[in-house]
Amino acid sequence: MDQEGSKVAGSLPEISCDPLIPVLRISQLDALELDSALEQLLWTQFSQCFQNFRPGLLTPLEPELKALLQLLLWRFTLYPNSTTVGQSILSLRYHNTLSTSARYKPLTQRQKLALVLLTAGPRWLQERAHSLRLCLGLTSGVSEGDGTFSQKALSISLTLMSGVARLASLVNFLVFLSKGQHPVLAERIIGARAVFSKPNVTRDITYQYMNRGLLWHGFAEFLIFLLPLINVKKLKSNIYSFLLGADGSDIESARGKDEVWKECALCGEWPTLPHRGGCQHVFCYYCIKSHIITNSCTTCPKCGAEARQIEPVKMEVEMFVRQ
Repeated sequence: MDQEGSKVAGSLPEISCDPLIPVLRISQLDALELDSALEQLLWTQFSQCFQNFRPGLLTPLEPELKALLQLLLWRFTLYPNSTTVGQSILSLRYHNTLSTSARYKPLTQRQKLALVLLTAGPRWLQERAHSLRLCLGLTSGVSEGDGTFSQKALSISLTLMSGVARLASLVNFLVFLSKGQHPVLAERIIGARAVFSKPNVTRDITYQYMNRGLLWHGFAEFLIFLLPLINVKKLKSNIYSFLLGADGSDIESARGKDEVWKECALCGEWPTLPHRGGCQHVFCYYCIKSHIITNSCTTCPKCGAEARQIEPVKMEVEMFVRQ
């Protein structure tokens, strides 16, 4: 294994960084997020190539296609350089912790292959779990006691293995938060650890970026506190009355009573159970009642009059008899 590592190291530029310098936990997590975002972006671009084809064309083979794209990324990023795209952006790369040398040692070919298999394999198995259970006959009849003993044992074993893997990943992440190494269980298994690819590398976050983030965060919290205290309906009514003023009332008066009762002053639709609230305008009963319950000082948006006691509209209906 050391011979393979020396062969790979011969094809890479000499790195003078100290592998003993610890890497920030946030940098390692950010590298994983960048890799995940790149995989999602690549899958989106790939799926858009088939957007004019029959819908659902890629759905039956989606897990296999995603695994294939991940293998392609591994071939052109991790395999030749011992670093992923996210790590290269943050000036990180993998160090072989199984080597006894105190200097930097890149991953061997076996470690790189094991890393991609331990990363893409469980993901593919998780997405194909239901299909595999159907192929093995572990879904139908097992829960009801109709399956054979071997089917039950295999189903229980698969469930137990899945639970153990999830628990191991959780324990590994807790250890990572404590020790600051190996955020992914596959890295701990094969002996891969993230180190700086250049000496004296610091996390490049300027104070301008941090101040902007703090400013927007504080502004968002201020709006969350302030907006519930603003009566938007009353503010809208006051602005409408201020802009129109007496002209609005004159226009409404000119329309006449026959036109006013055909439109709710709040929703603009034909009034349902028409009521008045202290002015000549007509409201839906549910509109004016809900506004009064929300705000006791509700005003008419047309004329600005305060809605007091609401009362139903009395209309005179004339009936004509055809002879």
